[in-house]
Amino acid sequence: MSKFWSPLTASLVPYVPGEQPKDKTYIKLNTNENPYPPSPKVIDAIKGAANADLRLYPDPTCEGLVKAAASYYGLRAEQVFAGNGSDEILAFAFAAFFDPAKTVLFPDITYSFYKVYAKLYGLQTELIALDEQFNVQVEAFHSDNGGIIIPNPNAPTAQLLPLEDIRTLLASNPDQVVIIDEAYIDFGGQSAVELIHDYPNLLVVQTLSKSRSLAGLRVGFAFGSEELIDGLNRIKNSFNSYTMDRLALAGAIAALEDDAYFRDTTEKVIATRERVTEQVKELGFAATDSKANFVFISHKTIAAKDIFVQLRDKGVLVRYFDQPRINEYLRVSIGTDEEMDAFIRALQEIVGE
Repeated sequence: MSKFWSPLTASLVPYVPGEQPKDKTYIKLNTNENPYPPSPKVIDAIKGAANADLRLYPDPTCEGLVKAAASYYGLRAEQVFAGNGSDEILAFAFAAFFDPAKTVLFPDITYSFYKVYAKLYGLQTELIALDEQFNVQVEAFHSDNGGIIIPNPNAPTAQLLPLEDIRTLLASNPDQVVIIDEAYIDFGGQSAVELIHDYPNLLVVQTLSKSRSLAGLRVGFAFGSEELIDGLNRIKNSFNSYTMDRLALAGAIAALEDDAYFRDTTEKVIATRERVTEQVKELGFAATDSKANFVFISHKTIAAKDIFVQLRDKGVLVRYFDQPRINEYLRVSIGTDEEMDAFIRALQEIVGE
C-alpha cells in the first residue's frame, strides 16, 4: 500500500479482467470477445474518420451516434445515451441513480464489477441469491431498496430472464431505478428496450463489444426515459465531456448500419454455442441453458480448477472463478468453429486422462 493513497484507494479491490498472457500463443476463450472481425464497413468508416479533423474535439453530445441508435431501436434521441463502453456507462449509472443511504440489490452470482462500483461510490449492497439452477428469483427483489441491477443474460451463468419477469420486477419497484445490463442480449434474448415506454424507472445498458465485434473500440449505450438520460449526462459532464473519440463515433454508426453483417455473425456464434454445448455434455459436463456468447460448464467428477490448469497447459484459456457456489464451473467464450474444435479435443484428452 502506498503512503500517497487515499483511504478510499487503499480500501478498493479492483475488478480483475481475464488474463492476457504473452508467453505464447493461446486460444483465447476467456474474455467473451467475438471470434469474428467487425463489419468491413466499420473499418472503412474509421479509416475515413482518421483525417485532419482529429485535431478537433469530437462532438460531446455524440449526436450522430445517438440518432443512429435511436433510429435502430425505434426511440427518440432523448431516450438514448452513448458512452465509452458499457462499463463506463454503468459507472455513471451507479453515481446517477443509487443513493448511499439506501441498499442496492443485485444477484449473488453476477458481473463482479458491480461490487467494485458499489465500493467506489460508498453504496450499501444486498446480494440476492440465485436459486439452485442459477435462475434470478424476481420475487426476492423487494421494493425496500435503493435500486436494482441485473445482467440479462446473467454473467457468468449465461441464463436469460424472460421479459415478463422483468415487467414484474419493474412494476414491483416503481420508485427505484432498475438497470438491465444487456451485454449479451443479442445472442438469444429479447431486449427490454421496448419496455422503457411503459416504465420510466427502467434503464437498459448495451454494448457493441460483443455482438458487434468492437471490444477494442469501447462503445456502449443506455436507453431509458428522458429523465434518466438527463441524469447520466449530468454525471458524464461532471467527469469528462468528451468520452467518445471521432474514430469510435464513426465506427459505431457504421456498425449499427450494417445489420446484415451483425445478424450473420451472431447466428454463427449461436450455432457454434449450441453444438459445443451438446459436445461437452457428451464428455460428462453439465451446462446451463446459455443465451450468451459463452457457456458455463461443470464436470461431474473432475475439479474445475484442474481442468482450467490443464487447458492452459494445452494452450487454451478459459475463465475460472474461485468463488462460492461457482468454483466447480468454467466460463468458456465461444470462438470460431476451429477454435472450439481444438477446445473439445483438449477436453477429450483431459477427460480421458
